[in-house]
Amino acid sequence: MSKTILIADDQADSRQLLNDILDRFRPYGVTVHVASDGRQAYEMAQAVWPDLILLDIMMPEMSGYEVCEKLKSEAEAKAPYIIMVSAKFQRADRTKAALVGADEFINKPYDIKLVLERVQAVLDITLA
Repeated sequence: MSKTILIADDQADSRQLLNDILDRFRPYGVTVHVASDGRQAYEMAQAVWPDLILLDIMMPEMSGYEVCEKLKSEAEAKAPYIIMVSAKFQRADRTKAALVGADEFINKPYDIKLVLERVQAVLDITLA
């Protein structure tokens, strides 16, 4: 069964890094979509309804908080699993992410091993 991931980040280098990390999942049938702002992320998520979204908090058009809250509230069936990503380390940011429905929170700069572990767990894929 194929799985879909959406990367949503307004910083090109962050999008590219996550895309490079997620390349390891493509041989397992994983499709990766990329959005560069909040509105695009929301619209793409509605169109492809990904299994997992790696969602930056601070983005133009719509914040990651807004995107997360809208997607979680509109989910008729299974909502996407959302991992908020941000360089913001404050407890208030994590609390707000949880309040809008985020399932997890990963800090930038990325710990590649942690990203791989979390994606494997969420998608139930074991990398060889």
